[in-house]
Amino acid sequence: MTRVFDEDLSAGFGTRAIHAGQRPEPHAGAIMTPVYLTSTYVQDGIGRNKGYEYARGKNPTREALERNVAALEGARHGFAFASGTGCLDSIMKLFRSGDHIVCGENVYGGTFRLFDRILQNFGLTFSYVDTRDANRIAEACTPNTRAVLVETPTNPLMRITDLTAAAEAAHQAGALLIVDNTFATPFFQLPFQHGADIVFHSTTKYLNGHSDMIGGIALVNDDQLAERLQFILNAAGAIPGPFDAWLALRGTKTLHLRMPRHDANGRQVAAWLAERLGHERVVYPGLESHPQHALAARQMRGFGGMITVELGTQERANAVLEKMRVFSLAESLGGVESLISHPASMTHGSVPADVKARLGITDGMVRLSCGVEDVEDLIGDLAQALA
Repeated sequence: MTRVFDEDLSAGFGTRAIHAGQRPEPHAGAIMTPVYLTSTYVQDGIGRNKGYEYARGKNPTREALERNVAALEGARHGFAFASGTGCLDSIMKLFRSGDHIVCGENVYGGTFRLFDRILQNFGLTFSYVDTRDANRIAEACTPNTRAVLVETPTNPLMRITDLTAAAEAAHQAGALLIVDNTFATPFFQLPFQHGADIVFHSTTKYLNGHSDMIGGIALVNDDQLAERLQFILNAAGAIPGPFDAWLALRGTKTLHLRMPRHDANGRQVAAWLAERLGHERVVYPGLESHPQHALAARQMRGFGGMITVELGTQERANAVLEKMRVFSLAESLGGVESLISHPASMTHGSVPADVKARLGITDGMVRLSCGVEDVEDLIGDLAQALA
């Protein structure tokens, strides 16, 4: 019986989401990848094994997830980690003291915290720029620049980076382009097609889609980068447990079903909010009023379910947050359930106040993650909360 594996990239996205990277279970024919709950593997003799020695280095459940997401991103190699920030921390271990990283000025607050509060203490240096302008990326590069890191769309300002232009700027400086593709997912955006060298995700979010695990994953095409990341994964050990890997793998099987619904709900909710509050207060790449709508439409094949809304004051934001009934006030995003958050105090609470003020992350700003509920109920919930 022929099976669709990771190497068959000619298959459709949905087919790859369900089948890619998962070998048939040889003993009982289980349709689902087993959860390999083992810490070690019996060896046939010294230097003779079945490809597995110790579960920190490799686990069959984790490998199935890695192959699956690599197939969705169009990558040759995948490496799963215990969290999105653990994944990014391991990626940063590719570099050494004295190396310089150019980073988008509006990234997830945990990314900024990792760089600003921890990694710079080990000799890495960082410059933060508005990556909407590739010239600013180029101007920030130095002879010591080793990587350019971007999010697109950004969290929470929903800015779009031209990935092709960013790749050109990075490569002209002899640097890698690293892309956080968490918001868009490979269903809507494929950074490798635009020149990215490393793509990573918080699998906690859309890839898993059910808010029941924490994880991260890095994807690469270059074999030498892959060899180095595998060494770091094994040496530093920021790995997910096999059950978390299994939960994420279960989630990717429905990614092609969930993302169109997130997108449809996001478009309708954003349009309703813009009509109610004014286009200047609703930030969503799918709105023609978004200043980079044309770039988003060209670079992405959908706009997703993430919307940022400016309510003016923290008092107004608090009043709305406390009245929500379908949207739940919580950290995170990308689950089937709709969430609402307050970036200034939650996802970006670790970002200094002056930096938030400069970027425009205000106390009156809220961020919506539109789930897959009936959109009429989402709009109705917003209507009663805003009344």
